[in-house]
Amino acid sequence: MNRDLRNITIQQLKALVNLAEERSFSRAAKKMHLTQPSLTKHIKNLEEQLGTRLADRNNRQLSLTPAGRILCESAKRVFSLINDTGEKIARLKENESGNILIAASTIPATYILPHSLSEFKGAHHDIHCSVKTSDSDSTLDMILDDEAEIGFVGREIVNRKLHVEPLWKDQLVLVIPASHRWRGKAGVSLGEISKEPFVSREQGSATRKVLEVYLRKETDLYLAGFNIVCELGSSEAVKEAVLAGLGISIISTHAVTRELESGLLCAVPMENFSIERNFYMIYKTRFGLMKHHKVFLDFIMNYELAVGNLRR
Repeated sequence: MNRDLRNITIQQLKALVNLAEERSFSRAAKKMHLTQPSLTKHIKNLEEQLGTRLADRNNRQLSLTPAGRILCESAKRVFSLINDTGEKIARLKENESGNILIAASTIPATYILPHSLSEFKGAHHDIHCSVKTSDSDSTLDMILDDEAEIGFVGREIVNRKLHVEPLWKDQLVLVIPASHRWRGKAGVSLGEISKEPFVSREQGSATRKVLEVYLRKETDLYLAGFNIVCELGSSEAVKEAVLAGLGISIISTHAVTRELESGLLCAVPMENFSIERNFYMIYKTRFGLMKHHKVFLDFIMNYELAVGNLRR
């Protein structure tokens, strides 16, 4: 006999094991909550796949053939292994130790998560977090493609496959070099900002998207009409460009807190408008949260930012 065993089903193996234990098709069917014809069909299909008889009836006494006994013993070992695996997974779900794969856009990854993860690690030594940094669009893709488990982005996402939770507040501020002629000015208009050399984030950035949406909804200006001198792939790069005198920018207050406090950069009020947003945590709605994930989510939901007056 040289048959392919890969098409044997768990239900067929259960039928054989119950038949061996009950020594009766009717009693085995009742135990499995099946009709007797259904159980008989499972055994028949199993015999056809293997090319040999598995059960014999002699003088109304049912017994397994040698092939049936071999397969039955193997099936019992399979079920024992499955039960053992289930118990191990159940214990894992109750264990707080584990690894968490995080994807985050640049502002959360650079300016928020390092501080929050440091505090989290101090309280939960056995939970290890790995962070991949990208823009918000790429972070979304990583969560949907199961390349990361929990994500942090700078704009709201509507997707039925995702659980989306608003977290911390953020404000976009106009920053200029300390030597800029606008330093100390009471306020500047959007028209003035649009004519000044402007350093922008790249496509896919939530910071850029939030600015574009605000301009489209609240003004008659578009970012494409600004005097953009370059587009850069991170808030750090934008900040360095402004420090170097390349231009001005509208950027998250989280990115420039130290530079504003030290006087390296200056924030200028924007006349008659203010741009605020939330950061959001995302993960798949069907993601099987284990104990260590729940511990992390509970922590991060209650983590408050110590940046100016911005709070959750």
